[in-house]
Amino acid sequence: MRRIKLTGWTNTAMAVIAAFSLTGSPQAQASSRHHLSRQHHRHHAAFAMGVPHVIQCVAFARSASDVALRGNAVNWWRNAAGRYARGTAPEVGSVLNFRANAHMRLGHVAVVTQTVDSRTIQIDQSHWNANGISRDVSVIDVSPNNDWSAVRVAIGHADTFGSIYPTYGFIYPRPDSSGRIVTARSDAALPRVGNTAPSDLRESNTEVAEAPASTAGIDLTSGLVTDDAPNRNLR
Repeated sequence: MRRIKLTGWTNTAMAVIAAFSLTGSPQAQASSRHHLSRQHHRHHAAFAMGVPHVIQCVAFARSASDVALRGNAVNWWRNAAGRYARGTAPEVGSVLNFRANAHMRLGHVAVVTQTVDSRTIQIDQSHWNANGISRDVSVIDVSPNNDWSAVRVAIGHADTFGSIYPTYGFIYPRPDSSGRIVTARSDAALPRVGNTAPSDLRESNTEVAEAPASTAGIDLTSGLVTDDAPNRNLR
């Protein structure tokens, strides 16, 4: 019998064919189905436990800004002391740091992408109301002194904003050279929006003297309290 000498190319080709043959074998198909079944089970089990597959706000803020802090969002303001400058005036690239409150025990962080005026900014964020990344979200300052200590976040409807959230202020992506918090305030008029705040989440629960709002055609009981409430139970 004549023997055929296998070249390196032929060996490679046969190895590829064998791999495809193995993939199509009943044993490989059964293994693949078992693997997918386990993934499917874990996927649904995670959602049953309330764990969405989204990037956390702190991980997103680190990747989308030059502020490289770690830990829960509620600790970012304190952790930034002596490392990053902090203040009460918004700047593009800064991180808006929300305080802990009844809706989000571990706080929240978002990256400022645009300053529209002294009372309006736009942010990019993740894990707001357990959702994924959301971009160019409007945020308005409703603090009496325009110091951004109380804000409302747009909730996806035209001219409609959520509850009043307390904040620490802004963490700037530059060194803390003075050790002091840069304060800014003004007597700029409060913004006009299309709905009243569903709730006030500041500890004092002091009502903000907002400008008269037009609520015509808006059902204030249609879930606005929950629509704007971040899920921080499993951060």
